[in-house]
Amino acid sequence: MRAAIFRNGEIVVGRMAEPTPGPGQVLVKTLACGICGSDLHARQHAHRMVEMARKTGRKPMDLSRDVVFGHEFCCEIVEYGAGTSRKLKSGTQVCSLPALVTPQGIEGIGYSNDNIGGYAEAMLLSEALLLEVPNGLAPEHAALTEPLAVGVHAVAKANIRGGEVPLVIGCGPVGLAVIAALRIKGLHPIIAADYSPARRALAAKLGADIVVDPRTSQPYTTWAEHAQMSEAEKAARPPFQVMLPALKPAIIFECVGVPGLLQQVFEGAPRDARIVVVGVCMESDRSEPMLGIMKELNVQYVLGYTPEEFAASLRLIAEGQVDAAAMVTAEVGLDGVAKAFDDLANPEAHTKIIVQPWR
Repeated sequence: MRAAIFRNGEIVVGRMAEPTPGPGQVLVKTLACGICGSDLHARQHAHRMVEMARKTGRKPMDLSRDVVFGHEFCCEIVEYGAGTSRKLKSGTQVCSLPALVTPQGIEGIGYSNDNIGGYAEAMLLSEALLLEVPNGLAPEHAALTEPLAVGVHAVAKANIRGGEVPLVIGCGPVGLAVIAALRIKGLHPIIAADYSPARRALAAKLGADIVVDPRTSQPYTTWAEHAQMSEAEKAARPPFQVMLPALKPAIIFECVGVPGLLQQVFEGAPRDARIVVVGVCMESDRSEPMLGIMKELNVQYVLGYTPEEFAASLRLIAEGQVDAAAMVTAEVGLDGVAKAFDDLANPEAHTKIIVQPWR
């Protein structure tokens, strides 16, 4: 079969043996797979990913061997392995968490030498993790279940109590997923900031109430303008808090993942802000703990999602509660994957590119 392979730091198209499903596994035809920002980071910072895997006790990639990326996928069932119940017919379209259940434990798909990701014509999934795609949802939209689930999880981990005013820094796919999840949660006004006009427009389409261009407006100043307490809220404050600015609680989602961003958030955040770090920064970074101490900031790092959040995200897309189609800006075959990685560097041109291996 054909695949777009990460080899020696580059994406190349080649042929490899089609996998054979083992016990509890299903061979699937890959219909659509999104290119994730983490994939772009992985190509550039693969050695850092290996280092982090070792530090966290995970099996690292062997960069001297081939890797097939791709963890945002929709597939079609082809063949079952032994020990499967076969409840879904061949030809059924499915999504799955990017993981395999093995006798050794859970293994990831997409950053593994052994488990082929979605940039290939076929791959293996665990039957126990399959979710049938409902409502005739198009594969390229069902493939956005995974990135939406990241936003849903980030909002869940924010521990929203009600009354907070959220600020989303960065409106790439992750930031857009957070905005969509905040809208579904009913938390308003949602303020979002990005330098890209195209991404600000998408942010508004997916639920942001106020969009900010950091070139012309300071995001934290704009946030404060829309976070003023009502007179009743001011009157209800404890005596000591009367001396503080009369602002509603802040939840700030950092969805960029570049060095220096977290320090900027520390500097701009109001006192007692909750900061949710969703953007994946692959490099070492610096921040001033004393700033966080003086402002009593709460920082929550997040990763991935639960199986329940993943399934809920698929339903949200299938039921039309999230306009997944708005994020898809291009579709390419395997021969176009390498160029797509380069094209995604321009936020005005693309937000989410879908790989269709059989295209």
